[in-house]
Amino acid sequence: MARIEIDESRCKGCGICTIACPKKLITLCDKVNIQGYTPAEALNQEQCTGCALCAEICPDVAIIVFK
Repeated sequence: MARIEIDESRCKGCGICTIACPKKLITLCDKVNIQGYTPAEALNQEQCTGCALCAEICPDVAIIVFK
């Protein structure tokens, strides 16, 4: 099973990963990180296929996908 790890301290909340995920498993959360942005968070990780599109498209290199 794949797992998505998002470094909230690096994420600027651009939301590109939410669009890239074919399963729509990533969303922007309500809390604010140390930089003042609302970072992305992964939901329902058991449905992740490990495609890593989210990590590839992240401009902040804040996402790692473990397969």
